Amino acid sequence: MSPHPRSLPDYVRPRLRILFVGINPGLRSAAVGHHFAGHSNRFWKLLFESNLVSEPLRAEEDQRVLQWNLGLTNVIRRPTTGIDLLSAAEYAAGRTRLIRLIDEYQPRLVALLGVTIYRYLFVVEDGRPFRLGLQPDRLSGARIFVLPNPSGRNAHYSYRTMLASFRTLRKAAGAE
Repeated sequence: MSPHPRSLPDYVRPRLRILFVGINPGLRSAAVGHHFAGHSNRFWKLLFESNLVSEPLRAEEDQRVLQWNLGLTNVIRRPTTGIDLLSAAEYAAGRTRLIRLIDEYQPRLVALLGVTIYRYLFVVEDGRPFRLGLQPDRLSGARIFVLPNPSGRNAHYSYRTMLASFRTLRKAAGAE
């Protein structure tokens, strides 16, 4: 692993079917230069098992998501060992950058990978019931869908619940 972690490239193009948005890269992902490269991250398995892609992919093939009209980005580009090291200012700057990306590329649907991202991008009252899935809020006109965070550190949702959410996302995005 590199001693100086780097940010990851965005994989975007105009009018994607789904733009997946992570919080920020983990150190392993930054070191190897690929999205969702952590050993316990389930993103790639979920993508395939939900039929969002037609063949299994590895983190090293992250740029291939564009073949299925899917994209990848992060709210915050700075890699960290955990989200507790991110500041409110970084989330605010990340929100501005994400809005610019959405304005420029106009994805059909923005899939936020984790409730934490949603809570930072939109003002959510404490105690307000929250459900995964399609949200009433929009970001720069784009529909918002919240998925469980696929990180192995996320113990809040079972794999079965994650897979059901990814399958619901596929249906919400419509056929290509």
